[in-house]
Amino acid sequence: MTRTPVVVAAWVVVVAASTLPRVILQELLRVEVTDDLRAALSASVIALALVVVAVWTRLRPLAPFLVVFGVLVGAEWLVFQVIDQAPAYRRWLTDPSFNSYMLAEQSLRLMVTCAVIAALVILRGRPSRSFLAVGDLHAPMRPVRWLGVKQGTRWSRFGPVAAVCLSGGTLVFLLAAGRLTLDLVVLAAPFLPAVFLAAALNAFNEEVTYKASLLSVLEGPVGPGQALWMVSAYFGIGHYYGVPYGLIGVGMAFFLGWLLGRSMLETRGLFWAWFIHFWQDVLIFSFLAIGSITPGGG
Repeated sequence: MTRTPVVVAAWVVVVAASTLPRVILQELLRVEVTDDLRAALSASVIALALVVVAVWTRLRPLAPFLVVFGVLVGAEWLVFQVIDQAPAYRRWLTDPSFNSYMLAEQSLRLMVTCAVIAALVILRGRPSRSFLAVGDLHAPMRPVRWLGVKQGTRWSRFGPVAAVCLSGGTLVFLLAAGRLTLDLVVLAAPFLPAVFLAAALNAFNEEVTYKASLLSVLEGPVGPGQALWMVSAYFGIGHYYGVPYGLIGVGMAFFLGWLLGRSMLETRGLFWAWFIHFWQDVLIFSFLAIGSITPGGG
């Protein structure tokens, strides 16, 4: 019971600073929300929460979370609204070559990740305290009956199975949503090195910025269970305007956030979250590479 005010306050911040206000304003009230306004709303929520924490000592344990969250929001705004508008980056991002624009995009995401990692190291010291480590690949899993996870199951067994199953589901969705022919696959083959590099970077960037970072600063104040739900909710809501669009996208991203966040908590590291995410991204970026050659056939 002593954690109740901290848990409630954390939930309010996570939801209010998420994409949910944007969804409500645009979908229900028909008010267009720009990226700048979305960032300003999130920053205002975090700033107000910091003021409340400074006054209400009982909420002080949330201070590291608010600082890391603020760094994440600020870095995303700086990178995606300022740096990517520089002439050199505009040329890089608008290059029609998949190899070029995809790596340009990942370089921007890596900037955000580096800012978040710097904040975590300053606040928490050793990177391993923020799940920035491989972790125990053979760590036992807590049973999850509806997922078929029994007592004694270890991540070294479940991780590869999860990667295959989730990647299979992703492949089915991609095949249903797009056109795939053998000639296009052959034409896209030279893009494979960029596909694998972009997938590796994207999986690392997203697992660090949206899961490991927030989990590490929420686990102590609100407990691992609540922290996992909060991170999953933030990650899920953030995919409302993703692919797939809407509530389906939110539900899929929420489940993925929950499963991969759980792997971090149980192994105390990034590997399985990165590994599972990586193979899904390989498929997604492969289809993006194929899509980049369809207009001109090359």
